[in-house]
Amino acid sequence: MSEAERQAATRQLDARHLACPLPVLRARKLLQGMAAGARLEVLATDPAARRDFPDFAETSGHLLLEASEPEPGLFRFLLERC
Repeated sequence: MSEAERQAATRQLDARHLACPLPVLRARKLLQGMAAGARLEVLATDPAARRDFPDFAETSGHLLLEASEPEPGLFRFLLERC
C-alpha cells in the first residue's frame, strides 16, 4: 500500500471520555474491518490509554506508529493494521 493510499485509508476513533477498556476494545473492532497497512488514529483521555495501547499493539501484532500527548490530558495514538 502506497503512502497516499495509507493516508486515504486512515480512520479516526474519538475515544475521549471513555474509560478503560473501551478505547482499546473499540480500536480493535475498527482495526478488524480495515485492510492491512491501513491506519487508525485514536484520541483518548483515559490516562490508562498510555499503557493500554502499546500493550495492545504488542499483543495484537499491529504497529503503534505514534503515541503522543498533543495537549495535557489528551492522548493520540496512530496504529497500523498488520
